[in-house]
Amino acid sequence: QVQLAESGGGLVQPGGSLRLSCAASGSIFRINTMAWYRQGLGKQRELVAVIITSGGVTNYGDFVKGRFTISRDNAKNTVYLQMNSLKPEDTAVYYCNSYVLDTARYGHELWGQGTQVTVSS
Repeated sequence: QVQLAESGGGLVQPGGSLRLSCAASGSIFRINTMAWYRQGLGKQRELVAVIITSGGVTNYGDFVKGRFTISRDNAKNTVYLQMNSLKPEDTAVYYCNSYVLDTARYGHELWGQGTQVTVSS
């Protein structure tokens, strides 16, 4: 069994920063991609950032505009999302997503439980 565990959400003032973490655990053979999505109240889930774990290629949602950085620690099977210059419109539940091959070479698309990020004064 493989799973994701997120941490790092919370309340922050506009212009502030937060760092989210997501760790994959279980019978992992290889992690192909790790990503962050978000879903605001009454909105569709959207891609925030994705990283290909081998090589480190990244891609971001257009709304990020240089404010967020996704990174990974392959040794720890962990991905991070550093969010700076946060705006009230960044308020959402942030979900970790990953495509993982387990030790039996079966593929799994995993979702974390979500962590709330609230940007408000």
